[in-house]
Amino acid sequence: MTTPEYAVVTTTTDAEEKARSLASAVISGRLAACAQVYPISSVYRWEGKVEQEREWRIDFKTRGDLVDRLAERIGELHDYDTPEIIAVPVHSGSPAYLNWVTAETQS
Repeated sequence: MTTPEYAVVTTTTDAEEKARSLASAVISGRLAACAQVYPISSVYRWEGKVEQEREWRIDFKTRGDLVDRLAERIGELHDYDTPEIIAVPVHSGSPAYLNWVTAETQS
């Protein structure tokens, strides 16, 4: 499979403070250019039971070639046993915005 040029990587946490801390760490490490943090309501099966919880979602905007490193970093910082880490390719976008993502994720 070909690596997309850009991607949105999503994870969730159980508290706003944790979500903002995770977002700040990733942005500071230049693994993503932007992180959006917002509350969601999740329904999922865990250990044989259907759970319903309020969570905080984080959407990271990044380059496709950084997805694996970003996923690894999220896993290192996350406190869930099995954190959601999903990457969705970006098929197109504003050239100015995508150029900004590239610039902000350069080491």
